[in-house]
Amino acid sequence: MANILYLVHRLPYPPNKGDKVRSFHLLKHLAARHRVFLATFVDDPQDMQYLDTVKQYCVDMFAVQLNTRVAKLCSLTGLMRAEALSLPFYRHSGMQAWVDRIAAAESLDASIVFSSPMAQYAMRLPELPMLVDFVDLDSAKWSDYAPNHVWPLSWLYAREGRTLLAFEQAVASQARASFFVTDKEVALFRSRSPGHQSPVQALGNGVDADYFSPDGSRASPFPKDQLPLVFTGAMDYWPNIDAVTWFAREVLPDLRLRWPAVHFHIVGRSPSATVQELAGEGISVSGTVPDVRPYLQHAAVVLAPLRLARGIQNKVLEAMAMARPVVAARSCAQAIDAQVGLELLEAETAEDFVREVSSLLASASRSEDLGRAGRARVLANYSWDAHLSGIDQHLAALPAHGASR
Repeated sequence: MANILYLVHRLPYPPNKGDKVRSFHLLKHLAARHRVFLATFVDDPQDMQYLDTVKQYCVDMFAVQLNTRVAKLCSLTGLMRAEALSLPFYRHSGMQAWVDRIAAAESLDASIVFSSPMAQYAMRLPELPMLVDFVDLDSAKWSDYAPNHVWPLSWLYAREGRTLLAFEQAVASQARASFFVTDKEVALFRSRSPGHQSPVQALGNGVDADYFSPDGSRASPFPKDQLPLVFTGAMDYWPNIDAVTWFAREVLPDLRLRWPAVHFHIVGRSPSATVQELAGEGISVSGTVPDVRPYLQHAAVVLAPLRLARGIQNKVLEAMAMARPVVAARSCAQAIDAQVGLELLEAETAEDFVREVSSLLASASRSEDLGRAGRARVLANYSWDAHLSGIDQHLAALPAHGASR
């Protein structure tokens, strides 16, 4: 058992979006084996109600509410300091003071950083071994955004890509080990960081297949005369906004010509104005729902037409665990260890999506076979403990200073 400083950019509860699913399961994994000291931001006021739930996993916790408007203004100071804007966005003097106090009062064995901007707190403790879960190469995300926006956002996003990559490289150089969600992300980091020597490895995502499992008693939220196509996710997140907007404009009209009963359901919290404007004939925008499982279980097809997102998508694993057929963008499908065509389907162009979705709507037996095979793949390959055990070997190799091992 070790004393672990765990630094997370967003309260790891409730596990209702991709990064929070991963950070929560990592918290559970650590708390079952070690003493955890957690520092985190709360970027959704609704999440303040869950602080006591998270405290149950921690010896001590510092959680500060993040005012995103103020944080965005603060982030502009990065322009004067020639640093990534993400760093001042997540810079908080009270959090740094708490980290310094814990480091002085407790015999810490290691820090674990979740998301690169949080490393700025751990890097002030160079004597403390640091492990970093980058999840994705965030700098590449910003670089990918740039061509899809006009100036000045295109310039700002390109700058963020460059400056954040420099910080990611510095973090990885100081870390005892760094983790990304897929081998592809590891390779991308290495290709953009020639000469990097510190250990970098994949630490895959999992899914709670007991929670995300079909239940015959679960009622459908859809009218009986619909063929519901479902997309789930946080709908204030740009890659999700881009995905549903593109699908609604480029794919759905052709699908509805062939299948008039098709209805596109966009399910997830905080839909942006752009997403809300999509609601209308053939499209519903739900906002927050108490339980996403009925929407997944009773979907004719679950969609993941993500063009900008990186790495393994939890939404895809959850839909597969629910034994539903999934049609995902090629980059999403290839990030998952599954047989395309047998356990999920991939598509790239609008024509690809029309073809693959139509093939499932035309054959109930194929849809059921694909769903069953997808769930079997999740059960075999995607338990959280199996993946997160990859971090244990690095913790076990550290010299014990604090809690008894």
